[in-house]
Amino acid sequence: MADSRILITGGRGFIASWLVQALLDAGHQVVSFDRESPGNSHPGRSSGLALLGIEDDVEEVRGDLRDPDAVGAIFDRARPDVVYHLAAQTIVGTAVESPAETFDVNVRGTWTILEAAREHGVSALVFASSDKAYGAHDELPYTESFALQPTAPYEASKAAADLIARSYWDSFGLPVAVTRFANVYGGGDINFSRLVPETVSAALDGRAPVLRSDGSPERDVLYVEDAADAYRAIADALLGGEGAGMAFNAGGERPYTVLEIVETITRLAGTGVEPEIRGAGNPVGEIKRQYVDSTRLRELTGWRPEFSLEDGLRRTIDWYRDHPDARAPQRDS
Repeated sequence: MADSRILITGGRGFIASWLVQALLDAGHQVVSFDRESPGNSHPGRSSGLALLGIEDDVEEVRGDLRDPDAVGAIFDRARPDVVYHLAAQTIVGTAVESPAETFDVNVRGTWTILEAAREHGVSALVFASSDKAYGAHDELPYTESFALQPTAPYEASKAAADLIARSYWDSFGLPVAVTRFANVYGGGDINFSRLVPETVSAALDGRAPVLRSDGSPERDVLYVEDAADAYRAIADALLGGEGAGMAFNAGGERPYTVLEIVETITRLAGTGVEPEIRGAGNPVGEIKRQYVDSTRLRELTGWRPEFSLEDGLRRTIDWYRDHPDARAPQRDS
């Protein structure tokens, strides 16, 4: 991928901004395609690129990924060799409240990007699906051969886009692969409905992290720099003529209970707070146990996570400690 021109959709987002950082460090030219965003009074919410201090190193373009003309013009301008499609409506609660909008952004937006990539002859496209597309299975860990059986709007939108993306290899020869990553965490995540950024913010601010479950649900988590490396490994495989039309899991190689994750954060933060358990069992609508098998990706590319849970959480805590304005707003008890 030396000196490749890269187009990333959703480049100002949490995971994408870390991927941009890794690509810039490797010497690539990066164009970030994102929607127009309204102003927000929370300093940490403007741009993941700004939070990482790389906003001036990236060419940013704005538009609606559902608009074929706008997307085509961006491809004409960027002339990408490689496309990473990470833009999506990713908030599960929003998907439940606004399913039609979620399907429109996540499904129609994906085929619009795929069509532009096909027409412009890109060399590799990596699409961010999700482990949530699997739905719930009794057998663990999830392998890529498991059926996609979503039962909620966000899961369904990702499963549909996942199938559409992979069809572009078999039908049109577009070198595309999809990712089904575990729950990604790290500095710069300002979606405080997620476990790690909210818990880290609470611990550093000296307030008790609140658990909506009894702490027993199991989650597979992946540190964001490991996720960025996995994206790059998949693109490299596509450029080398391998992996097209395939899905790839990536996770932390073992699941942890929610309580284990929270207690590790509070211990590493060193502020003496203890979690407050308000839930009983598993929250309604959430999967009890999730865990992905990364064997396919490891065998094809040699990728495996570099950071243990403790190492990744330590780096995450340090990031939020250094960026207090990017923590969750204080909440009334």
